[in-house]
Amino acid sequence: MRILIANDDGIYSPGITALAEVAADFGQVRIVAPDVEMSAAGHSVTASRPLSYKRTPVGGFEAYRVNGTPADCVALGAYHWDGVDVVLSGINLGSNLGNAMWHSGTLAAAKQAVLLGFRGIAVSAPVTEGEPNFDQLKPWLARVLELLLPDPDLALINVNFPDQAPHGLRWTRQSVRHYDGQVMPSKDPMGRQHFWFTVVPMEAPEPGTDRWAVEQGYVSMTPLRLDLTHEAELARAQERHPCD
Repeated sequence: MRILIANDDGIYSPGITALAEVAADFGQVRIVAPDVEMSAAGHSVTASRPLSYKRTPVGGFEAYRVNGTPADCVALGAYHWDGVDVVLSGINLGSNLGNAMWHSGTLAAAKQAVLLGFRGIAVSAPVTEGEPNFDQLKPWLARVLELLLPDPDLALINVNFPDQAPHGLRWTRQSVRHYDGQVMPSKDPMGRQHFWFTVVPMEAPEPGTDRWAVEQGYVSMTPLRLDLTHEAELARAQERHPCD
């Protein structure tokens, strides 16, 4: 199995090395990642300038850095390496739960894989006071890959670890919560004004969702799809407002 590994934290992130170390037990590994942090880049692609692809060995693995987005990295990685079977993205320094899926560069790399005809698995861990304990997470990551990699029907999966030692795995659905968004003005050391955008969730997570699972100490595994069509609403719209 050929496993292409990407992320949005950049090629020097400790999370991508930890992911590669576990993935190496399941197949041949190659890393292709942004040369700088591209967190919250979403599924943006670079269309206004050329991209570079430079060999940059990391942790003893074949690795390349790209001056582009996570989606760019997957596209270039697949271009330079025939026969990719799956893309693993992460381990992201920060959770990608609920509404964060919309802007997650980590998940975008996995989605780009599916668009190119491969499978994609995004992996994230929370960051609180310091980096995640990767040694603690590695055995659980191995369990996740043992479960997901042999099943070709699991095309796009979003995996999130809790902030403590996990005590199990859970299949989950995406949590969707409302947020109280605030713009916080401030000034930099030079006296120039700038702004922070903050969000505070307004509702508790529902049981069975990704956020609920990690808050309960489980590893969350959420199957996703690229088709965003609201099937039930489509059927109702067709019935209420028939078109020619």
